[in-house]
Amino acid sequence: MPVAHHSVISFGLVAIPVSLYTATQDNDIHFNQLHKEDQSRVRYKKSCAHCGKELKSEDIIKGYEYDKDHYIVVSDDEIEKIKTEKEKSIQIMHFAQLNQISPVYYEKTYQAVPDKGGEKAFELLRSALMAEQKVAIGKTVMGTKDTLMAIIPRENGVLISTMFYQDDIKDLQKSYEIPEPTEQELKMAQVLINSMDTPFDPSQYKDEYQSKLKELIETKIAGKEVVAAGPEQAGKVINLMDALKASIEKQNEGKEDKTAEERANQKKGA
Repeated sequence: MPVAHHSVISFGLVAIPVSLYTATQDNDIHFNQLHKEDQSRVRYKKSCAHCGKELKSEDIIKGYEYDKDHYIVVSDDEIEKIKTEKEKSIQIMHFAQLNQISPVYYEKTYQAVPDKGGEKAFELLRSALMAEQKVAIGKTVMGTKDTLMAIIPRENGVLISTMFYQDDIKDLQKSYEIPEPTEQELKMAQVLINSMDTPFDPSQYKDEYQSKLKELIETKIAGKEVVAAGPEQAGKVINLMDALKASIEKQNEGKEDKTAEERANQKKGA
């Protein structure tokens, strides 16, 4: 069962009880580190710098170094104790245009679900945000820091993304010499973009390299030799206009092939 984080979305005099569920999962293949000589696992042990004793998680507490080698111990209970009800809730500070926020500010995404009694107010907030194409910018204390959050409306629910502060983001204004494209080049690029324009369907995308990695592991388990991938010709842009024309022709050929296939399938079904 997924673990829920309970909170309250507050704005004005409205308070909506919600549960937050993580919206992503890790499907990657993970490798363990082994000793090269005997292929035994490499272990990482936590030990005390003073007595050398190996420590378990229950032996470890939080300490803040306020002076060289001088620590003040702070417990999790004390950290929670100083939080006010306001700091435990997600306080909406203002609303902003959906497309106004750069994706670089989004960190971790949760699905928000209303708790019992909050369904109507939750749906009113979601539908109003959707109609106005706006997100709510809120703030709450998660762990030991004020966390910025974007409350993002979707057709069938609400997503909440934690956000980075501006100080966390590196300077993205890396300068480069910007050449001026010709009007004809721009039109050709637009034609290519429009020829490849299809609705976003996340079910169409798979991590193909992870599948190849699984095949490699299965090949090794079976004791077979790993065969190197065949060389691919690197595409070099020699002339931008020629490359754009060739790309458009290739797209159109693909569409013609698909249309012919659809016509053949329709005849079979007739």
